[in-house]
Amino acid sequence: MNGLLEQALLYDFYGELLTDHQKEIYEQFVLEDLSLSEIAEDAGISRQGVHDLIKRCNKILEGYEAKLHLVEKFLSVKAKVQQINELLEEESEDELIQNIRQIAGEILEEL
Repeated sequence: MNGLLEQALLYDFYGELLTDHQKEIYEQFVLEDLSLSEIAEDAGISRQGVHDLIKRCNKILEGYEAKLHLVEKFLSVKAKVQQINELLEEESEDELIQNIRQIAGEILEEL
């Protein structure tokens, strides 16, 4: 997974746990794709201050993921649903039922 997508997913799952100031700066950098200089000018802080805040936010969000694994579980369930969709297009009815039951069991174990 590329860095920007990972940052966006982490923010989607854990962003509400950041302070309002952290959310505002992080959204501008990750979601709105503003430069450090643009954000610094808008927020009235130094470019280095913006850089440090974004690094701190990344560390906080990664810490939540390390403890809760919500993004990991989401991506795993998403992959299994894609498997089910592929099976629906390819297999006979008996094989299909057996494979879907297996994948459903794997999903339930993860939750």
